[in-house]
Amino acid sequence: MNIGFVSTRLAGTDGVSLETGKLNDILTQAGHKTFYCAGELDPDGPPGSLIPELHFEYPEVRALHDAAFRGVSLPNLRQRIDTLARQQVRSLLRFVDDCAIDLLIPQNVLAIPMNVSLGLALAELIKATGIPTLAHHHDFAWERERFRDSPIEDLIRAAFPPDDPSICHAVISTLARRELQTRCGIDSVVLPNVMDFESPPPAREDRCAELRARLGFDASDIVVLQPTRVVPRKGIEYSIDLIAGLAERLAPRTIRLLISHCAGDEGPEYLAWLETRARQARVSLTLAADLLVDQRQDGGSADRFDLRDAYEMSDFVAYPSLIEGFGNAFLEAVFYRRPLMVNRYPVYVSDIRPCGFDVIEIDQRVDDHTIRHVADVLETPSRYERMVSRNFELGRQSFSYETARTRLDEAFRRFDESA
Repeated sequence: MNIGFVSTRLAGTDGVSLETGKLNDILTQAGHKTFYCAGELDPDGPPGSLIPELHFEYPEVRALHDAAFRGVSLPNLRQRIDTLARQQVRSLLRFVDDCAIDLLIPQNVLAIPMNVSLGLALAELIKATGIPTLAHHHDFAWERERFRDSPIEDLIRAAFPPDDPSICHAVISTLARRELQTRCGIDSVVLPNVMDFESPPPAREDRCAELRARLGFDASDIVVLQPTRVVPRKGIEYSIDLIAGLAERLAPRTIRLLISHCAGDEGPEYLAWLETRARQARVSLTLAADLLVDQRQDGGSADRFDLRDAYEMSDFVAYPSLIEGFGNAFLEAVFYRRPLMVNRYPVYVSDIRPCGFDVIEIDQRVDDHTIRHVADVLETPSRYERMVSRNFELGRQSFSYETARTRLDEAFRRFDESA
């Protein structure tokens, strides 16, 4: 088939773009041709269409979003949404026609209304054409506080997600599947985040040393990686608490907290608060978003670093998120063989913890037991190696590309049954 991925952006290191890239690998390995359509694309990504008004930062899209969810006054809101949606329908139809698309895979744009008109446009296109669509949902509007009260609630219910016989819905957790069924009466396939555990990459120790030097870290420093964006639900304050405790226990070694991603779409206040908290706790906090790029953007240039380098350079991963759609960073830590601390967020408890991973768990609190446990792992090489080896094998069993292939086959069978 010719398969078209559609999203607001398919570029960089956000979770949706990363998971789309993995599905792209799996589908091309199976002999399909893939095409991207988004408001931002990586230069070296699959062929497709760059449509600026699909991006959530496009000026009119941002204005409509702020009027719908942030209380900003905007005359003729519904009319402007409809006008932009019609423009987007025309752009999407050109993409479908130009690339002879047989199957659409919208990536999260029918789940969360970052671009309201785009969701409505896709729903209209699917209904009008009957094109088979595998709608991959990473997080839903009802999971975000700011989307729960809006003057266009009827439009949100209609398109996020739409219920159409041409659509097979895929979610990334069993919790999301239950919520979608309960709230919308829509059945779905669980297609979790995955990693290519069958083909782990060789270590790049020279790049790790170079990245440490570029960041101003000494070879003896202990680096704790927080591989998330800087938004409140990532719980970065708990990582600061961990570093403060480790600094006392592991002195005189220096403990560094490295945050891989930039602040997200929820404002700068949280970052400012974290920086103040880190100063008060005498914690070294380093933001690396400007240094870490998606290597697909520049062809893997030798003088640029990516998220993989950050994992391999680090000694430990802190993942204290309060809520996640699934937990891409959890799997990355397992894949790159790094021990980790994880908060017991709901999807972790329901879908990941039962697999038996050997991790250090917290419940929104870092106490002396947590600090002792992390310090023991860092100071005991045999314990460290047992932990990461066990976790890698469990990841291979439950969250590999083979898992995704099985779930995609299930989704494709549904299209065959409905034909």
